[in-house]
Amino acid sequence: MAMNWLRRDDKLKNHQLLDDGHFRREAPGVIYEERPIVDAGGREAEGLYSAWIWLNNPAQYNSYTTEMVKGVIAGFQKASSDRRIVAVVFTAVGDKAFCTGGNTAEYAAYYSRRPNEYGEYMDLFNAMVDGILNCKKPVICRVNGMRVAGGQEIGMATDLTISSDLAVYGQAGPKHGSAPDGGSTDFLPWFLSLEDAMYNCISCETWSAYKMKAKGLITAAVPVLKNDERWIRNPLVRTDTYVADGEIVYGEPVGKDQAIKAKELMAQSQIDFELLDKEVNAIIWKFTNLFPHCLMKSIDGIRAKKKFFWDQMKLANRHWLAANMNHEAWLGFNAFASKKETGKDVIDFVKYRQLVAQGALFDDTFAEQVMAKPK
Repeated sequence: MAMNWLRRDDKLKNHQLLDDGHFRREAPGVIYEERPIVDAGGREAEGLYSAWIWLNNPAQYNSYTTEMVKGVIAGFQKASSDRRIVAVVFTAVGDKAFCTGGNTAEYAAYYSRRPNEYGEYMDLFNAMVDGILNCKKPVICRVNGMRVAGGQEIGMATDLTISSDLAVYGQAGPKHGSAPDGGSTDFLPWFLSLEDAMYNCISCETWSAYKMKAKGLITAAVPVLKNDERWIRNPLVRTDTYVADGEIVYGEPVGKDQAIKAKELMAQSQIDFELLDKEVNAIIWKFTNLFPHCLMKSIDGIRAKKKFFWDQMKLANRHWLAANMNHEAWLGFNAFASKKETGKDVIDFVKYRQLVAQGALFDDTFAEQVMAKPK
């Protein structure tokens, strides 16, 4: 009797690795949402969706707690394994920040002086970046506000960035006791010139969305300010192409007098993400009308360049960042966390360097000399 070696089980398997218990709508948390795919006329494509992964901690500028990191990992794995999902949108709640990085209050209260614990946390953080880079769906970063520090790092792991033109971008590590080794030292040189990558990485300055668009870090900067039904580009930065003394001022801050008027205009206006979401949906619709496997092979081919340096350095960086929790991070994160009591979010850097020059022992006495005193 002939055997049927090709028996087929047509019941589709569920490849979701983590359950939905890592998602929560209460802040702080991560929200996972499915939205129908729509064309330019707003008509839905039946059975097809985009996955929206929301950082939900607006009271702390959407900084991610340990549990939120787990939620992001779960969200990207869920979206990656779902046949119905065309693309992933990584965004955040509110209009002030996409993400400002790790939760410094948690760092100061729990992880400082616990290098092993922070090493375990960095394993989760690395898995979060890996989850973005390995997602088998295109990933769009919808930037609703500032994207700095670790927020910039997880944002650069995505494939495309569509930004509010009020957003700013940058790093903060060297100012607050760390190094941007969660992706910025790996990714920035791919996006910017080596000189710009260096300065943006270590200066701890923030650059406007328009400046980042001009330099190639993001795909689009979209107006979100609305006044009497009129869309207004970010009035705090220059959006013309004027050149002053050989320097291009596009995306640079306006002068002091203009800034005062700009803030008055902003106070009379409202933030509306209608155009931002329209731009995001247009890209998702573009993705929908491409061969999905050809699309992902193309995306993974580009991602591989970012992943090459990320994979080379992520474990070495993990160990250094853990060890640093016994050193400068202990000072930096506690200084930041005690700003309300002291009025300062940084240590006395001059005193710090003076003590180092004297060969002082790094202990509690050292810390007392460089930390700001309560007001």
